Amino acid sequence: MTIEFHRELDARGLNCPLPILKTKKALADMSSGQVLRVTATDTGSVRDFQAFAKQTGNDLLSQCKNDDQEFVFFMKRK
Repeated sequence: MTIEFHRELDARGLNCPLPILKTKKALADMSSGQVLRVTATDTGSVRDFQAFAKQTGNDLLSQCKNDDQEFVFFMKRK
């Protein structure tokens, strides 16, 4: 499955809460309906992104682990 995205954020090497804080800032600079692709290495980011989506109303379209063992998230701005 390929998801079209408008902006990309590299949060690799960052630990909680930095991936979420950087995601929040990036989404704030985007228009409603646009999609942000985030790549992270923090294992806690999986539950953090789920909670962030629930709390903010932004849609977590997809989350997966790529071949490099990195977590990839697609967030849609509300």
